[in-house]
Amino acid sequence: MKRVVVTGMGVVSPLGNDVETFWKNAVSGINGVGPITRFDASKFKTRFACEVKDFDPTIHLDRIEIKRSDLFTQYALYAAAEAIADSGFDMNSLSPYDVGVIWGSGQGGMETLEVEIKDYVENKYQPRFNPFLIPKFIANMAPGMIAIKYGYRGMSFTTVSACASANTAIMDALNYIRLGKAKIMVTGGSEAPITEASIGGFTSMKAMSSQNDNAEEASKPYDADRNGFVIAEGGGALILEEYEHAIGRGAKIYCEIVGSSMTTDAYHMTSPLENGEAAAYAMNLALKEAGLKPEDIDYLNPHATSTPVGDLCEMEAIRTVFGDNPESLAISATKSMTGHLLGGAGAVESILCIKAIETGVVPPTINIKQLDEKIPAGIPIILDKALEKEVRFAMNNSFGFGGHNAITIFKKL
Repeated sequence: MKRVVVTGMGVVSPLGNDVETFWKNAVSGINGVGPITRFDASKFKTRFACEVKDFDPTIHLDRIEIKRSDLFTQYALYAAAEAIADSGFDMNSLSPYDVGVIWGSGQGGMETLEVEIKDYVENKYQPRFNPFLIPKFIANMAPGMIAIKYGYRGMSFTTVSACASANTAIMDALNYIRLGKAKIMVTGGSEAPITEASIGGFTSMKAMSSQNDNAEEASKPYDADRNGFVIAEGGGALILEEYEHAIGRGAKIYCEIVGSSMTTDAYHMTSPLENGEAAAYAMNLALKEAGLKPEDIDYLNPHATSTPVGDLCEMEAIRTVFGDNPESLAISATKSMTGHLLGGAGAVESILCIKAIETGVVPPTINIKQLDEKIPAGIPIILDKALEKEVRFAMNNSFGFGGHNAITIFKKL
């Protein structure tokens, strides 16, 4: 099969709205958490989140695009614009059918749907709906709008696998190029879940932290006192390109994608398998596809959301694959800084993996005061400060409600 490389990146995140700012803040251990400003959260159990700051959609979107798109689509368009410019590929030398868009989102236009339903109720159930309600809220509109904006006529769709959605999208984009069905794919994921129903729903199922009195330390994967994830918003975009095509046009190549896989826990709607069996199987499948051994992986960005059950289940999977004392591995749970972007998480964390390969620096895990005693002392979690380390291979884990496990592996060239 054809080789696939990354030639462009773009991001909108709680740590910055371009890749360099995002990376600088992640390496510095900056915390993206703050009070919720999207709505009055005073009556909610959780009143904080990792919101995108200083977002100006007019930098990359025109007035009509903004008016006709939900925030999750605006994040997608914004991140994609940076990635496309970064890649610099020339559509004059390509057929529009050579370029496609595969995007991940777990919730789609949640905010749009909420606003319209509220208006319906407040207007005494008079059916005065916005004509853009459906296209704004359906999850496939993010890749649709990207394709429309740039004239890409290859395959275009959205992957929905909860918090594994972006990694699923990246895997699908990788495989379409490998099979020769595209030369370039715009891929990644975005989410805009900081809404009343979303916050209320996650808190009612006790998935989110409600540590309102010390919110800046609430996202603390692997800490003994963790009590749930911190919700976040934003998105990340990658340009995947067939290797020979990238070489032929003299593109800057960040890395190669050499492995990917998915499995399903087939166990519970929201809880992962306690022994991490299916997640470990997915990690091993990705390693096998890449022709690697566990000891070849230098950096692992885990799913690690800061939930009591989820963190330990994933750690069991990591132990199964890498052992209790992996010598070459470095692990950092970057949701401690970014919060959990749900369907967009795999994309922004892929960017962190790629930047670690490019720069030889592994970002830290922050907020851990006391490591959970169930985590072996030999597991190399990078705490507080970034680590200088050559990263030849990086693995990115994303897991989602419904039991979805999605793994990708990036290689230094």
